[in-house]
Amino acid sequence: MIDQQIPIDMIVSALREDIGDGDHSTLSCIDATVKGKAVLKIKEDCVMAGIDIAATIFKLLDAESNFMAYKKDGDVVLKGEVAFEIHATVHAILKGERLVLNTMQRMSGIATLTRKYVDKLSGSHTRLLDTRKTTPNFRWFEKKAVLIGGGCNHRMGLYDMIMLKDNHIDYCGGLEQAIGKAVDYVKHVQPQLKIEVETRNLEDVKKVMDIGGIQRIMLDNFTPDDLKVAVEMIGGKYETEASGGITIDNIEDYARSGVDFISCGAIIHHAVSVDLSLKATIA
Repeated sequence: MIDQQIPIDMIVSALREDIGDGDHSTLSCIDATVKGKAVLKIKEDCVMAGIDIAATIFKLLDAESNFMAYKKDGDVVLKGEVAFEIHATVHAILKGERLVLNTMQRMSGIATLTRKYVDKLSGSHTRLLDTRKTTPNFRWFEKKAVLIGGGCNHRMGLYDMIMLKDNHIDYCGGLEQAIGKAVDYVKHVQPQLKIEVETRNLEDVKKVMDIGGIQRIMLDNFTPDDLKVAVEMIGGKYETEASGGITIDNIEDYARSGVDFISCGAIIHHAVSVDLSLKATIA
């Protein structure tokens, strides 16, 4: 789960990337004291995401800015509606415009796609997880969008969970060696960490259960039928997670197995940004 506090340092870095030594287009033709108003217009139906971040961006650029939200994160919004209104210096509005749009368009696209997947799971036991297949330096925002869309976060990075995947297992010499070393590491070095182990077939599942010491079993690239068998084998002794080859078209088939989680990188890396625009007028 991500830290819910907005990462100010990342926003400051993004503003620095865009503004550099100055917004010379604005500096060249608009007095710094001029005040203005801008409204965020929704140009296609979507799940709204990033409202609080937009407010934060404008507050960083103009401490006296007045942000009025008409929608909130997670709202289903329609083309033609207005999400928020910002009153601030024109310099602040124009310097923040592109970062606000880029962030909200991307986040709203992810939230919208996530909601479609979550709706497919409605009525089932299964919860939707994201993955680490994210945009470098933008992970917090993408994972926040997943939460807004109704999904759940998997680990944030390499540091908040032990996840023994195929490469770890192969490099270590097998399941028994990898799990044994991971359990010992948790016991003596990082006792707060949970351990998840990837399995590639039903034989792997049986081996992991015989070894024990872990908290979750990932069932990677299983067919829906084999997944059902695996979940029944595990019998609630460990958390279960299905991954690999799962799409919005077949996710319901996998959920019928009773698996606890389905992880899907596509809700982030296949999401398409939604169309939003920021229209400014002189106050």
